[in-house]
Amino acid sequence: MSWIEKLKNKWGLESNWQFIIIMLVFACTGTTVVLIKKPLIQLLFEDGVKPLWFQISYWVMILPIYNVILLFYGFLFRQFDFFWKYEQKMLKRFGIKVNADKE
Repeated sequence: MSWIEKLKNKWGLESNWQFIIIMLVFACTGTTVVLIKKPLIQLLFEDGVKPLWFQISYWVMILPIYNVILLFYGFLFRQFDFFWKYEQKMLKRFGIKVNADKE
């Protein structure tokens, strides 16, 4: 079984097309995060030198920002439900309970 088939089974995907879309969402999210960092550094620090406090705060803040961007792209590519479930699993690992049940 290929790694693609293993991921499709793990994630409960229905088709190769859905797998491609999901990989594209991850790629777009990662690219966006990288593209945001450089202008942010130029805006905050004229000489481009990043102090230690910025490095630490960037790594702490990037996780929630990444997740919001991931959900945004998931919505744009019509895969929001998949990524919302993905986010819930990740939050559960951090000990954060998300009650998404509709009553």
